[in-house]
Amino acid sequence: MPDFARARGWRGLAAALVVPPLLTAVLTTLTERLNLSSQVLIYLVALVAISRVCGMVPALVAAVWTALLLDYYFISPIHTFRIAVANDVITFLAFVIVAVTVASVVEYSGKQFRRATQAAAEAAQLEAADRMRTALLNAVSHDLRAPLAAARASVDTLHDPRFELSAGEREELLGAAQTSLGRLSRLVEDLLDMSRLQSGALKPLVETVAVDEVIPRAIDDVPTAAGRVTFAANPDGVPPALADSALLERVLANLVGNAAKHTASRIELVAGMTDPMQTKNILNGENGEDGDKVEIRVIDHGPGIPATDHERVFRPFQRLGDRDNTAGVGLGLALARGLVEAMGGELRPEDTPGGGLTMVVTVPARPVPSRPAAGSREASSR
Repeated sequence: MPDFARARGWRGLAAALVVPPLLTAVLTTLTERLNLSSQVLIYLVALVAISRVCGMVPALVAAVWTALLLDYYFISPIHTFRIAVANDVITFLAFVIVAVTVASVVEYSGKQFRRATQAAAEAAQLEAADRMRTALLNAVSHDLRAPLAAARASVDTLHDPRFELSAGEREELLGAAQTSLGRLSRLVEDLLDMSRLQSGALKPLVETVAVDEVIPRAIDDVPTAAGRVTFAANPDGVPPALADSALLERVLANLVGNAAKHTASRIELVAGMTDPMQTKNILNGENGEDGDKVEIRVIDHGPGIPATDHERVFRPFQRLGDRDNTAGVGLGLALARGLVEAMGGELRPEDTPGGGLTMVVTVPARPVPSRPAAGSREASSR
């Protein structure tokens, strides 16, 4: 910010020194058409512009500089700093007073406008934070308490000596408690990670990642989708990507789990380059470029969502299309997009041909320097 203010000050002083002589050069060619009052008004318009754009100090410099030019070139006797006519003295003094007043008023107005803009931005941030806090409290009031209450009920039943439970019933209660606590753990983890993302505290460890090894692990992380998920890599293979392996696995597991909740049909994962023609080149160590991307598509064939709601599903605490309250606090897709963007990638939705929704994850491919030509190697060996 200080560098910006310093640059603005230097530019303002340059404008204050350059604009009045340039304007004077133009006005001297129009002396037969313009009287002194018109010339003064034109100078005032220029001073207002300098004051508005450059600030108070450049405007004062321009006012002094303009007053000297006005006296020397347009007030009789010409080409002297004397003023012979009393009316011209009044005009000159009025110009100086008005110029300084206008400069101060414009500067004050600019400051007030900037303060009002800053206050409006802060108010918008506070309003957004308040909406987030309200949504979080609503989520905590049910989505976090519900699994905690279910786990506690199961444990209390197991602990109460009044109940004579069979081994099967105990196993069922323990399973219910474990499921509820697992759900609670995931919800808390999502909330903490979203908070860390928004504060900038979450820093991905970006390194070379074998995407075709991460995807099977992500599928295994979603037991509810077992038997319904297929993975198809590019026939030529999938080039290595630059990403955080653990975060990418979590994002893909999140997307597969989200698809599994909304459709009972098959789910397909397809991986490859956004430009398939580059796959062989990169795998062979040729023509690697910084703009290359690895693309992973999570495709479901369920009901899909309207195109108008494609971006809405990424808002925190949205549960678009959920028919029950077991789907969590609606942070999954918002968190997934945040994690992908933190790795320098992109997450976007598309309609699946024939019906359904496709989530497309793109992350940077690892650029591989081009191999030197054979002639070059021979020349260097000589």
